[in-house]
Amino acid sequence: MAELANVTRRTIDHYTRLGLLKAERSSSNYRYYDRESVSRLHYIEELKKNHMTLQEIKLKLKEQEIDNVDIQELKEKIRELELDVSAIVSLLKEKGLHNPDMIKKHLSHESMSLIQSLLLLLL
Repeated sequence: MAELANVTRRTIDHYTRLGLLKAERSSSNYRYYDRESVSRLHYIEELKKNHMTLQEIKLKLKEQEIDNVDIQELKEKIRELELDVSAIVSLLKEKGLHNPDMIKKHLSHESMSLIQSLLLLLL
């Protein structure tokens, strides 16, 4: 990848540590980058030539990721979560745990926090 983008391996390592590039790890701990990473690396280098700092580049990349969010996909995931929550509520009622205090006794603090977060997303 370094050769394709005409940068050093050290540069790629640095960008990966900063979160500008994402790599998959092999079982032997080698980093693998997809084809999109090469384009992203070229884009980063172009932004650097335009005198943007790495922090500014990171923010710009995050903005682009937000702009590329598929609203329909998010709606579908929310619908799936609603179905999951409904199924859980039905199961709890079946087990006689429809009382919130009884439910809390059977869940860890982390689980309750996660459920509260999911409910906030659904509202």
